[in-house]
Amino acid sequence: MASAEAGAREGMTVEVAYARPDTQLILEVIVPEGATVEDALRASGIDARFPEIDLEAAKVGIFGKLTKRDTVLKPRDRVEIYRPLFADPKEVRKQRAAAGKRMKKGGGDIEEPETSN
Repeated sequence: MASAEAGAREGMTVEVAYARPDTQLILEVIVPEGATVEDALRASGIDARFPEIDLEAAKVGIFGKLTKRDTVLKPRDRVEIYRPLFADPKEVRKQRAAAGKRMKKGGGDIEEPETSN
């Protein structure tokens, strides 16, 4: 029982995660009970490791769900920092779908008829 009380005094462990195409980092951070997403971001110091992160503007989430910075964390939550997208995922899916429809039209590969000159 004493270790549970000590753990409560020390705080709770959460993770702060950030990924780039070339690397990813997940930091364990101890924050006090009642800490918010913003508190965990600041405590992690992750912006010192990745200077391109603008903590004021970056979108954040918990386990893949967009969330507000004043959201109170639970033990073992993973706070994620999202990079700006360079391509709209909906537009990319539309383009892939359109390309797929063109490829499938006619039931497969169609050979061009030979023309005589």
